[in-house]
Amino acid sequence: METSIQYPCPICNSENGLRLNVHTSEIAYFGEHTEMTLICNDCGWRHTDFIPSEGKKPSVCSLVIDSSELMNTRVVRSSSCTVRIVELGLEVEPGDNATGYISNVEGVLGRFSDAISVILRSAMQDGDEGVEQVKACQELIERIGRVKKGKESVKLLLLDPNGHSQILHESATSSELSEEEIAALAIGPQIPIFDSSDFGD
Repeated sequence: METSIQYPCPICNSENGLRLNVHTSEIAYFGEHTEMTLICNDCGWRHTDFIPSEGKKPSVCSLVIDSSELMNTRVVRSSSCTVRIVELGLEVEPGDNATGYISNVEGVLGRFSDAISVILRSAMQDGDEGVEQVKACQELIERIGRVKKGKESVKLLLLDPNGHSQILHESATSSELSEEEIAALAIGPQIPIFDSSDFGD
């Protein structure tokens, strides 16, 4: 379903309104979910999020990654989710422009590798001043490679104050976040929520 919404773009403040695309489908082991994408025709800004039909308690979903066979495990990450791998000292918090995505464990690890590679290239340009950072980045990329091959074990954590994120594997565990944990998390972009009365025919 595509609908025009009379709401200004949060980036360029265009008053021409946003387009809202809503698609509902079934994901194996996850159940029914709604993919919602807001698009601004003027500046091209877009925001995508995934909202499950059930289970919206603040939660942390985790999976011990100790085998290369887990690389294809489906991961649903909403725009409010913090992704964390404690053993590697890695964490991505949702920023103001964060969007949701559906990927797999290998894809999540790849996102970390790509981000570290950007830092690595910058550190290499710094010459002697960046030597330690270069070494640290190279070590992290190597360790991520070992995780992908099942030669190093880590735990992948999805911490979501809105409870929309999931790791779709029988070995994954989920527990409710405490109020203290919720207060310490970033909540991602504050996109307006609409109901059916906001939409035209």
